[in-house]
Amino acid sequence: MLWNGNVVISDGYGVGMLNRIGRYWRILATGFSFTIFGIGGVFLRILIFPILNMLIWEHELRIALARQVIRSSFVFFIGVMRTLGVLSFTISGLERLERKGLLIIANHPTLLDTVFLMSLVKRADCVVKSELWNNPFTRGPVRSAGYINNTSSANLIKDCITSLRKGSNLIIFPEGTRTPADGAITLKRGAANIAVRGARNITPITIRCTPSTLGKGDKWWQVPSRLMHFSIQIGEDIDIHPFIAESSNEVLAVRHLTNYLQDYFNKENKRHAFA
Repeated sequence: MLWNGNVVISDGYGVGMLNRIGRYWRILATGFSFTIFGIGGVFLRILIFPILNMLIWEHELRIALARQVIRSSFVFFIGVMRTLGVLSFTISGLERLERKGLLIIANHPTLLDTVFLMSLVKRADCVVKSELWNNPFTRGPVRSAGYINNTSSANLIKDCITSLRKGSNLIIFPEGTRTPADGAITLKRGAANIAVRGARNITPITIRCTPSTLGKGDKWWQVPSRLMHFSIQIGEDIDIHPFIAESSNEVLAVRHLTNYLQDYFNKENKRHAFA
């Protein structure tokens, strides 16, 4: 109990008030952060990338510089959110990303997963949804960076393999969308197709956000009662060659690998949940 003149205030009341003030601050700070994100996207589109396109004529160099600009922007954005007290994070296994030609497969619990991974991975490439390809805030950056448009489904696997062979680090979220609220992970076969047909081992990344927020169906202003913390684990590479050797054809290898990856991420989620 606290004594304030003639008024007795319980410790619980004071803590509850501080928690509410903290939550209101995080709502404001989150809105401010996403506003910066939107303004930054427009700024890159109307100023930075047009200048880059005029000054750099060599295609591959222009793409490399555009990707570095985007990575630096995402590093800045995450830094702003951390400084404002919106989130915290821990990363383990970061040294495993210091290579070229990685096929990076990650689960997708929150809206910020792409931003986190693109800020961590050098020479990052990714598959972009058509909505982002045509969105006024994002189409300038994603087109200048030469990311892969998922509308060209006939050549999608080929384009991904080509990107890897050029030394890009390809980030794939094989769920195709954010993980549902029940936490059950269901993978599509695209990532396994790239791995098997491109004969490329997989670097798995497990992302966990506690408490759960910015998930599928969540609004940005639905901020939890305490600071959200991201735990990002870069795992040991998954060797895909046994799946190829033990299967009679590529279709079976892709199916078995997809099942393995789905079990892998579901087990990792459960392991973290009870840690």
